[in-house]
Amino acid sequence: MIFSKTRFLSTLVAIGATFALSLAAIQPAEAQRQTIRFATSNVGSYGYAVGNVISEILQQNLGRGYAVVVQPYPSTSGAMRSVMDGDGEFGYTADVGMRGLYDGERPYDNYTPRRGMLVHTLYVYPMETFMLVADRRKGEFNSYKDFDGAPGYYTPAGFMNWLNMRRVFAALGYEFNHVEIDNTTVADAFEANTIAGSAGYTTAGVSLPTYWREAELRANLAAVNPSEEEMEKLRAAGLNPVPVDPSKAFSQELGVDTIYAVPIYFAYNVRADMDADLIKNILDILYKNKDKLVEGDAGFGPLAADFVGTQAAGVAANPDIPVHPGLAAFLKEHGAWNDSWTIAGQ
Repeated sequence: MIFSKTRFLSTLVAIGATFALSLAAIQPAEAQRQTIRFATSNVGSYGYAVGNVISEILQQNLGRGYAVVVQPYPSTSGAMRSVMDGDGEFGYTADVGMRGLYDGERPYDNYTPRRGMLVHTLYVYPMETFMLVADRRKGEFNSYKDFDGAPGYYTPAGFMNWLNMRRVFAALGYEFNHVEIDNTTVADAFEANTIAGSAGYTTAGVSLPTYWREAELRANLAAVNPSEEEMEKLRAAGLNPVPVDPSKAFSQELGVDTIYAVPIYFAYNVRADMDADLIKNILDILYKNKDKLVEGDAGFGPLAADFVGTQAAGVAANPDIPVHPGLAAFLKEHGAWNDSWTIAGQ
């Protein structure tokens, strides 16, 4: 009986020792697993959707040493701040948002990041901003000059496309006269002549926001393009107009075969202190899997069509902002680096 108890206790000790050794072997592996957090806009937003597609592809290709997670925030600025304060790795932003950050505009006035500023890293999809007018008045508008000082609705004040049109007018030297109205009243404002024109926009050249879908059912519209001279000024300011096929986004004809729009490049950017080799590897993975990105969301179409060019265009929109060393290495490898750009930390 004593022998049996002794043997039983010995067995328990052996099992306990084996479990402890197994746990010890597991814990270091778990401790070494690096978490990559994508700070996105709120659940249900487009930024959240594309963040999930990117994170899934990275999780499949980075290996078991990494855990890629998506963390939504109520606002883009909240996502940016979280990364700059050390609570994330990739922050959802756009070229116009990066401009506001580096210029210290609201909500970044009097803000000092705890860990560091975001730098150019990964540009993922474009929105394209352009001007629309009531079709019955299209003869009054031959270029953007005709909107100089005129009352216009440029999407809700402070939003990305509003910021985009503000910088377009600044580059052209025109007065930006924004009239704030509710999105749902754009067609009414055209009818009442309270606005001369309104900014429209597409995502990846094919998708209209809901309020423009509704507005075009109630109003006959026409698109107004910048003149050749205006497009040259925009290019000189790093705002390169891109062609948009109106038939892919609108259900009515807009009086032009091609809309020339100024793009906003949306991004997931990181701090300069993130490992350069890891960022280069992430860019290589996404470049290799660009067609799978499109399978996950059609909005990645322009990125898949010109992955390298999209990265270069995102940098060119704000050439004074530093470029992450990992992105710099990627662009140099693909012959798209501009020696006038600055590499973060160098």
